[in-house]
Amino acid sequence: MPERAGAKIALLLGNGHPNLEWTLAPSVLAPLAVYAGIYAWRFRNARREEGGRGAGAWRALAFAGAMVALLAAVASPLDGLGENYLFSAHMVQHILLGDIAPVLVLLALSRVIMRPATRRLMSVERRLGRLAHPFTGLVLWLVLIYVWHIPAMYDAALNSPFLHGLEHMSFFMAGIALWWPLVQPVPMRRGLQGLAALGYLVAAKMSLGVLGLYLAWGSSVTYQHYETVPRIWGLSAIDDQNVGGAIMMAEQTMVLGIALLVLFARLINRSEADELREERLEARA
Repeated sequence: MPERAGAKIALLLGNGHPNLEWTLAPSVLAPLAVYAGIYAWRFRNARREEGGRGAGAWRALAFAGAMVALLAAVASPLDGLGENYLFSAHMVQHILLGDIAPVLVLLALSRVIMRPATRRLMSVERRLGRLAHPFTGLVLWLVLIYVWHIPAMYDAALNSPFLHGLEHMSFFMAGIALWWPLVQPVPMRRGLQGLAALGYLVAAKMSLGVLGLYLAWGSSVTYQHYETVPRIWGLSAIDDQNVGGAIMMAEQTMVLGIALLVLFARLINRSEADELREERLEARA
């Protein structure tokens, strides 16, 4: 075993440098290509059918951002860097998959673009009943994130390609579940509005912040996998873990700040719209 581990380390480091490369596997790129093709088809049809309503330039920009985030997470050298060398790089990958990419994917969608799936989603929501609630998405997101960060689960995923793929898919779907009630490409019957949306987002980010604090200030290595990989760039295993925790906390804080600004802007715009509506009704009366 020590000889095998030594040979692996030598192979990974080469001449003292990490061995990093892009992933061009069809199993990785094909799903992204299919998604891009379907989106381009629906976006073009929406522009033709509705004259751009629900398919504006900013949605195309969000789609481009989502593709960049997904490619960076699963096809760029970041994937190998996180799996074979640095926990902090793996954290960046998980942030892209579980937070950045999902919100951009949802921002790129609208009821018009999602036709005919829009009516089917509404039907599914009715069948789910009370489970079709924002609280369900929040709980699902937190459970999946924390379960996969249990040391035994985290290390097992790094040692099994199947589990690693399942972990990444779980993070992405959890991110969709979290952001859907806030973005609502298809309006929910129990959607979040006003201060409820603010509370939902603060609760989500603060709950995950506990994990970030633990990783950022911990004095022992949580994930044994990173005690066996080559050390690069002068980072010890514990320093690498602390950096990863700090990255998680910084990203959560930044996303929370941006989202709060957007939600406040929505509140102000809605308030102004309501006032204008009342003035029109009074004028007619």
